[in-house]
Amino acid sequence: MLRQLGLGPDEEAVYRAMLAGGTGGISGLAEQLGWTEQRFRAALDRLAALSLVRPSANGGPGRPVDPELGLTALLMSQEEEVLERQRQISASRLAMTRMLADIRASGGQVATEVQKLGTLDQIQSKIEHLANTCTTEVAAFVPGGGQNAESLAAARPLDRETTARGVRLRYVFLDSAANSPATRDYVNWLAERGGQVRTVPRLPSRMLIYDRRTAIVPVDPAAADLGALVLHGTGAVAALLAFFEHTWQQARSLGETVIRDDDDPLLPPERTVLELLAQGMTDEAIARQLGVSVRTTRRITADLMQRLGARSRFEAGVLAAGRGWLDIRGASRQ
Repeated sequence: MLRQLGLGPDEEAVYRAMLAGGTGGISGLAEQLGWTEQRFRAALDRLAALSLVRPSANGGPGRPVDPELGLTALLMSQEEEVLERQRQISASRLAMTRMLADIRASGGQVATEVQKLGTLDQIQSKIEHLANTCTTEVAAFVPGGGQNAESLAAARPLDRETTARGVRLRYVFLDSAANSPATRDYVNWLAERGGQVRTVPRLPSRMLIYDRRTAIVPVDPAAADLGALVLHGTGAVAALLAFFEHTWQQARSLGETVIRDDDDPLLPPERTVLELLAQGMTDEAIARQLGVSVRTTRRITADLMQRLGARSRFEAGVLAAGRGWLDIRGASRQ
């Protein structure tokens, strides 16, 4: 009943017992309440700290302060704390308003078509801002294969808040993410909240699109330390969104099994490796694109060369094109 004033059930019970004129000192009052002396003394100490019990002239457990005085003093103290907090909030609001005005005046918040973010902290802050203010959809490419458990755990609170507002989440991972237990758990967790995840063999780079009008892309996909670009409502955003939609339509559910048939002798990872070989990429670069190890890339390459009867990577590309497995001209334009 008096918890809002700082009195718990024990303190209130002791205070009422003392006001009722209980006798017998600490041991007597504790026995009256059916408590141990230790419990009674703990409540008595808290009442003293609240100035509801003062030392007694006869050396007893203390004398209770008149509740009309003591409780009113507690209430006034709380009112003072609330007023002080309100003053602090008003001062903070005024400081924030002045800071935003200064930023706008200096050009820091001018609505530009392209904004460059130079540090990881700036990128993370922008992502958090856009995720917390978007209203309809987040579409994203998530390269790198299986994600580590720490980064997925860090992403969950923001994803939870976003989906709770009814925002649609569509993420495209790499096929290789299916090999990661942490990533599979995250995808299942996201699906329970309405999020959708599909996979493809290859992604060009990380990309985030918010509400179909703002996009974040790396300055250089191969060098994360160079920062990111934020695109606002430009033709570039429309082009990126069209690319995302095309990729989404070609993607599959995480872990979906693909069976090789006579009409298409190549599995998606094999076709992707051939295309990247035709572009002259190294095993290391191909591994990054697919989110797999270099060893896996070399195993796929060796298997393809054996099936084609090729003695070199270049010859593998030529033979694959000759069999209709690969359009080298199309691959070279990607």
